[in-house]
Amino acid sequence: MLWKLLRSHVSLPQFAGFLLANLVGMAIVLTGVQVYHDVAPLFTQEDSFMRAQHLIVSKRIGMGNTLSGQSHGFSDADIADLTNQPYVKRVGAFTPAEYKIDATLSVGGQVVMNSELPLECVPDEFIDIDAAEWQWKEGDREVPIIMPRSYIAMYNFGFAQNRGLPKVSESLVSQFDIVLYLHGNGEEATMRGRIIGFSGRINSILVPQAFISWSNSQFASGKPQQPSRLMVDLSNAAAPELTAYLEDHSCEIEDERLAAEKTTWFLRLIVSGVTAIGALISVLSIYILMLSIFLLVEKNVEKLQNLRLIGYSTAQTARPYQVLTALLNLGVLVVAVSGVALLRSWYMPLVAQLYPQMPDTTLLPTICCGTVICLLVTAFNFAAVYRRVRHTLS
Repeated sequence: MLWKLLRSHVSLPQFAGFLLANLVGMAIVLTGVQVYHDVAPLFTQEDSFMRAQHLIVSKRIGMGNTLSGQSHGFSDADIADLTNQPYVKRVGAFTPAEYKIDATLSVGGQVVMNSELPLECVPDEFIDIDAAEWQWKEGDREVPIIMPRSYIAMYNFGFAQNRGLPKVSESLVSQFDIVLYLHGNGEEATMRGRIIGFSGRINSILVPQAFISWSNSQFASGKPQQPSRLMVDLSNAAAPELTAYLEDHSCEIEDERLAAEKTTWFLRLIVSGVTAIGALISVLSIYILMLSIFLLVEKNVEKLQNLRLIGYSTAQTARPYQVLTALLNLGVLVVAVSGVALLRSWYMPLVAQLYPQMPDTTLLPTICCGTVICLLVTAFNFAAVYRRVRHTLS
């Protein structure tokens, strides 16, 4: 009955303007939150095979040392000097397979790709994995493999895209049958490969150290070369002397985390800017709603005073306006979340095509963020309307 009495001066255009503005602002904020939640894990996911304090160091390649014939490898003296630095716990060298390896990848007996593969190893203590998974001994016919994620990207965007083949994900690649053909020093052998995981920080195929040591002794001919890359385990990753040491010795860090952190920072910056714009639009829309409610209260001053005289409290007379704002905010939340869900159903398949290894995400961040915003705005509306009605009746 109160609502029937007080609704006569409701301005539909004003409330429609609030609904539209608040919907736009809320949708922008929730879209920014959801997009960041969906995309950020692609750049921030942890590598399960390398610890955070492990760095890959290589000699800087320049035109001068290339023309002079200077070696790009690390000598025993270089390794010893780096190991003796106070912020370094231990140093391990990458050891490549110094013979030819051809590989066949197949699924269900159908060959997917034939290629020559470079195999490397680092000391096993640098690989953070269950020792039972990462072992090989002479006589074994199956070799555990850690595959770089960059290889999947090269296949999806190079080989598969140019030939109209379907893109693959990490789970699918793990099911590939891999046959390794080892050639060198007049010897041949066939092994089976078993992918046990993927790494985003190493751009070569890793196998156990025991396998590389055995296979090099069997198939390699010639003197072993100096290692071109080192795995460094730091006791203090933030040591300022590290950067100076690497610069003085013409070394550089090969770490995809640095590029990923920069990409994540730019993504966070863009999302923050877009979200701030959405928040500003939402604040302006709330201002429009408050003006509309206050104007409605002013037009109903006489009715409100009469209601007060016959015994209605301030809370009772303010309740119709509070319910109106709550319903408007709830409607905006439902429509905004539905819009984000619809937009997400469009862009997620596209992102999945670009990054098949994309982790599963949900709409939960949008729902939680939208609910919190709706509750806060509604609480503010309730308090503002109550104060306004009380001031009018005082």
